[in-house]
Amino acid sequence: MSTEISVVMACHNAEPFVGEAVASVCDQSFRAIELIVVDDGSTDASAKVVAERAAADPRVRLIRQANRGPYPARNRGLSEAQGRFIAFLDADDYWDPDCLARLHRALAEGGADLAYCGWQNVGEAIVGNEPYVPPAYEEGDVVARFLRGCPWPIHACLTRREVIDGVGGFSERRFSSMDFDLWLRISGATQRIVRVPEVLAYYRWHGGGQISAVRWRQVLDAWHVRRDFVRLQPQVVAHLDRRTRRELVHGDLLRRGYTAYWRRDLDSAARLFRLALVSGCWHLPDLKYLLAACLPLPLYRSLLQLRDRRAE
Repeated sequence: MSTEISVVMACHNAEPFVGEAVASVCDQSFRAIELIVVDDGSTDASAKVVAERAAADPRVRLIRQANRGPYPARNRGLSEAQGRFIAFLDADDYWDPDCLARLHRALAEGGADLAYCGWQNVGEAIVGNEPYVPPAYEEGDVVARFLRGCPWPIHACLTRREVIDGVGGFSERRFSSMDFDLWLRISGATQRIVRVPEVLAYYRWHGGGQISAVRWRQVLDAWHVRRDFVRLQPQVVAHLDRRTRRELVHGDLLRRGYTAYWRRDLDSAARLFRLALVSGCWHLPDLKYLLAACLPLPLYRSLLQLRDRRAE
C-alpha cells in the first residue's frame, strides 16, 4: 500500500501521552498513512514508547535528534515525509478514528488544497471544554479572517504536500506563533480550502505553562507574523484599505493589553500598551491607559495597587 498521508509528530518528554497519540494515528480508518515521530531530545521514555510501536507497525518511523524545539522537529519530519498529503499531530493530542478519512474525502471532493475541522480541548486544566467548529472561512475573505488570528490548532487540518513545500514549511523565527505563521502564508498562496463541520481533533490542555497560554510574548510573536505577512506579500492584502490593514495587524495589541490589564498581569499589559501606543491603533479614551503604561514598571504597579485599594 503506497503512502497517501504523512503524519508528522514532534515529541519532547511526552511519555504519559505519546502512546495514545501514536495509537490514534495507527488506528485511523484511513489506512494509507505513515507516521513520522521526531523525538526532539526527550529525557524520558518517550522514544522507547514510540520504538515499541514502530517495531509492531512498519508505518511508524522514529527519528531522534538533539532538542531544537517543535518547529525544527516538524521541518525534519517534513523532509522525510513520502505522502501526497501532510497532517500534524502533537505527541499529547489525538484524533477521532475517522479524522483523516473525513479530511481526505473533503479535499478530494472539493478540489481543495487544505481541509480543516472542529476540535475540543480536553484535560484537567482546561479553560473551556465545549466542542468548537470554526466558521466556514472559505465563504468570506480568507486572508482578512486569518489575519485576525490563528484559524485552527496544528492538528485540525490536512494539507496537500506541494502547498506546504511551496511556502517553505515552518519558519523558525517566532517560536510561539509558527503554526499561525504557516496557515497565514498558506492563505497567501491558496484560498482553496474546505471545512469539515465536525469535531475530529482533540487538544490536550495542560494549563498556564503551555505555549498556548496567553502571555505578552505570544501576542508579540503573532504581531510580528501579521506585520511581516503584510509587508512581504502586499499583493495579497491590496484589496484591504489602509485602515483595515492597520486594525488587522495592530488591533490585537490593544485588545490583549486590556485583557492583561484587567487580570492585573501588569508586565504583559505594560509591554502591549506601549506597543499599541506606537502603532497608532487606538482611540482617545484608550490614551490614559497607554500613557500610564509608559511609566517605569515598579511605578506602574504601585500606581495601580493604590487605585485598587481606593476602589476597595
